[in-house]
Amino acid sequence: MNTAAADQPLGTLETVATFEGPMPTGVTVSHTGRVFVNFPKWGDDVTATVMEVRDGGCVPYPDQATNDPAHDADDRALVSVQSVVVDPLDRLWALDTGSPQFQRTQVGGPKLVCIDLATDTVVQTIVPPREVALEATYLNDIRFDLRRGEAGTAFITDSSDGGANGIIVVDLASGRSLRRLHDHPSTKPEGLDTFRPVIEGRPWMVRPPDGPPRPVALGSDGIAISSDGARLYYCPFASRRLWSVSVDALLDPSLDDDAVAATVIAEGDKGSASDGLETDDAGRLYATAYEHNAILRRLADGQWETVVHDPRLLFPDTLSVGADRYLYVTANQLHRQAAYQGGQDLRERPYHVFRTPIDAGPVLLRPAAGS
Repeated sequence: MNTAAADQPLGTLETVATFEGPMPTGVTVSHTGRVFVNFPKWGDDVTATVMEVRDGGCVPYPDQATNDPAHDADDRALVSVQSVVVDPLDRLWALDTGSPQFQRTQVGGPKLVCIDLATDTVVQTIVPPREVALEATYLNDIRFDLRRGEAGTAFITDSSDGGANGIIVVDLASGRSLRRLHDHPSTKPEGLDTFRPVIEGRPWMVRPPDGPPRPVALGSDGIAISSDGARLYYCPFASRRLWSVSVDALLDPSLDDDAVAATVIAEGDKGSASDGLETDDAGRLYATAYEHNAILRRLADGQWETVVHDPRLLFPDTLSVGADRYLYVTANQLHRQAAYQGGQDLRERPYHVFRTPIDAGPVLLRPAAGS
């Protein structure tokens, strides 16, 4: 009896952790192999928005008290974290949206929180002012260059749905921050005339139970910094396009936004819409491909290849390169949430963190020893 040909997986996926409760978005790995995840408050029962994967389970990190905000503008606790990232000095940074259920933010909610992994304590909290973290801002993901400025610089995407998009630049020594590429076309979602995502063979849109469908409209989301720190890569969530901008320009106080925008390069079509971006120390760039259950990689010559394609990669979200030379990824079935399925939640637990081997390590842009 003849058997029809079927879609074949490519590459290797290893299960790192599974989650039977709320859906995770971010994952990051310390230089010593500790794994951290976060759970934004999108409607699931989230008891701790940041956790450490430990002994086959998860524990609130750095503790439960830090995950128990008194209100949504609590600058002393984590409200709703979208991303966790270990920086080049092996510190954990939690990017707090301050926006449960994507609601409008209040000053004190959106913030950047640094946790010392040696002591498991919060050592710094940076709260952007209202002119930087707007009411409609949704802080999404973050990358670091610790060679820039006295204590380093952070770069954050604002992926707001329906608000202004852009890149937020933060000086880690002073806490000063500013918006760059504010509502620049490269940071904006594409319209239905140019972007029609398809996931699991079905057109993907926001589908409320009592109204017409509408396009997914999230802007600048994925972010990665080149291995030499010269270019910052980013991509809107609702787009297949990849963009980059000069880091020198982003940091030059003499340049206005038009001058910064003049350094933007259209890096082409990735072949899929993406959520997460990442780079490795071999000069390659990775992108999740949520339309194809895959992770793609762009080589130094600009050519794209598939690192892994697997039916278990149901909405690959965030990427993180570990010092163990593995690429980590969350798969959280984001597209099956009720908001996209006419009010019916089609997600099937467990959610996953996977990893796949790569022949490179993370980009570590840190001051030279003794400097």
